[in-house]
Amino acid sequence: MKLQGSRPGNQRVRVELTKPKDYHVAPRTRIRRPPPSPALVLVVGFAVLITIGAVLLSLPFSSAAGTWTGPIDALFTATSAVCVTGLVILDTGTYWSPFGQLVIMALIQVGGFGFMTGSTLFLFLLIGRRTGLRDRLLVQASTGVPDLGSVTTLVRRVAMFTLICEGVAAIVLTGAFLARSHDLVESTWWGIFHAISAFNNAGFDLLGGFRSLSDFADDPFVLIPIGSLIVLGGLGFAIVGDIVGKWRWRRLALETKVVLATTLVLLLGGATAIGFLEWTNPATLGAMPEAQRPLNALFESATLRTAGFSAIDTGALSAASLFVVMALMFIGGASGSTAGGIKVNTFSILLIAIVSTARGRPSAEAFGRRLPHILIYRALSVALLSIAAVFAVALALEVVSPNVAFVQVLFEAVSAVGTVGASTGITRDLPDLALLILILAMFLGRLGPLTLVLALTARARPIAYRPAVETMRIG
Repeated sequence: MKLQGSRPGNQRVRVELTKPKDYHVAPRTRIRRPPPSPALVLVVGFAVLITIGAVLLSLPFSSAAGTWTGPIDALFTATSAVCVTGLVILDTGTYWSPFGQLVIMALIQVGGFGFMTGSTLFLFLLIGRRTGLRDRLLVQASTGVPDLGSVTTLVRRVAMFTLICEGVAAIVLTGAFLARSHDLVESTWWGIFHAISAFNNAGFDLLGGFRSLSDFADDPFVLIPIGSLIVLGGLGFAIVGDIVGKWRWRRLALETKVVLATTLVLLLGGATAIGFLEWTNPATLGAMPEAQRPLNALFESATLRTAGFSAIDTGALSAASLFVVMALMFIGGASGSTAGGIKVNTFSILLIAIVSTARGRPSAEAFGRRLPHILIYRALSVALLSIAAVFAVALALEVVSPNVAFVQVLFEAVSAVGTVGASTGITRDLPDLALLILILAMFLGRLGPLTLVLALTARARPIAYRPAVETMRIG
């Protein structure tokens, strides 16, 4: 379109209007957000589960008296159940109603199964993605799945492993409880509850009076099934699956050999130490017939390392025995299991590195295999940060509850960070601030080591160069 006009001074101006050009606008591209890290998924999932459990436990029909439960008491119990710790401030057998006990049992089962499945899945997927073909084949062999993408198969096998162990033990325990009470309904409920609690290394019991299993110290049909469940749950699906699938020691994976050997040494060593230190203690083993003492010493070595059950009064143990138990609690069970602690794998890797260094070897070696240096660095990080966490929790508890003996405070801190649940009896007498500290300690103790390993593994990148070497003095 063209227009003509005039301006003053008889100057003609020609204005030309043309059709505007078409401009091509590129379509918006959606920015794909990276998926959340496995560590974040675990932390958020456990936090949501604890919140739901605390709300349910605070309701009136969760308590036997039909009253509301305080928020701190409900939160503490839910955290202890989800993190399969076993520390309690309200007696599980008398304070909670059948519905409340059912909620606690469900939290234990979901928390233990979720952690065992999630840790196994996340760690193996990361390992399989970031290592070579040989390592991926070893991972597949240890998990028993045809490929690392078979998530459903892995979850199904972990569920079958859990249900078989708990189901068989529940039947045996039901018979043992029935022989004592002659009440089929109560014995069945006790058998199911204690089987789930034992396999998940939770330590919750329904016997009442904060007595744990002291009424059954003379009953091997209770101690042996519960002790066996604790050990199986503390080994985890990967270790047990490798044993069942191969049977021969020479064919087992290095991790399986190391975990089995270290677990056996810890069980027998702990039983020997507890038996020697408590044999004549009239408040613990000394009060039992001599024929019962070896089994109870072995049971205490198994349960106080990961679960928190006890057939003797833990508060009556000598100071030397308490330090032995603290060492066992700090180590805990195997990686990817229901147990807590820094894990047997972490402790074994550091022990192998120490022995190899003392023998003058340039690398950590065990059973004819060499461990990569990066694995030792990660194990050292987990161990040192866990020591720092125990120190911080013990210091905080000592500040807020100065009237409690320090050895009991330290024992409580190790038990919470290691998610063991053993206690000298001070938990229910602690102030609310101390309980909040223990809640945080149980949460960090359960998820801290795994999230740290996941974060370190995810950040691993190939390096383009190596800095120059320079030595430092040690010792």
